Amino acid sequence: MKSFYPLTVAFIAGIFLLFFGGCASGPEEVPVPAELAFAEEAAQERPHLQVEPLSAEEIAAFRQLTDRSVIDRVERTEREWRELLTRGEYRILRNEGTELPWRNEYNSETREGIYYCRGCHHPLFSSEVKYDSRTGWPSFWEPLAKISTDYREDRSLFMVRTEVICARCDSHLGHVFEDGPEPTGLRYCMNSAAMIFVPQQIAAE
Repeated sequence: MKSFYPLTVAFIAGIFLLFFGGCASGPEEVPVPAELAFAEEAAQERPHLQVEPLSAEEIAAFRQLTDRSVIDRVERTEREWRELLTRGEYRILRNEGTELPWRNEYNSETREGIYYCRGCHHPLFSSEVKYDSRTGWPSFWEPLAKISTDYREDRSLFMVRTEVICARCDSHLGHVFEDGPEPTGLRYCMNSAAMIFVPQQIAAE
């Protein structure tokens, strides 16, 4: 029996890290009618991944916005979301799921640029405020603008947390915690699959 002890400890530690140390969230995918198909995985067949980035001047102007009434809201039917997103993206963006720590696209991304919502291309975060939180998920200490994100109370997993959603399409992005660096003291723990990163040099072209 002793040989199983290290494995048991490792398993418990892994569960603790996933659910309490990062941005793990909500339930798994809820069954829906089979005729609602997901988008294909192939990126070349998915035009929604092609973001038209904001220019430096547009980003500077966007940062100053505080009135949410200027947001051009995006609302889609269940069928439309599933045709747009892959199964994995849908689980995170629309079903409040989470991706694995460290094994995601943007955790180690260090280039300069802007992160946009994968569901509607709303500008979310700048690389200027991204930092290594050592949690395994891309982390930021503030959104790009006050109108970038919105918030909901999340009582899943026997905890009370603050869920971060896109202010334009209400897609789930991750959670925000009060253990981040100065000047805000906040850690926006995001899912890579909820965002699209556009490097600064591409945006400038």
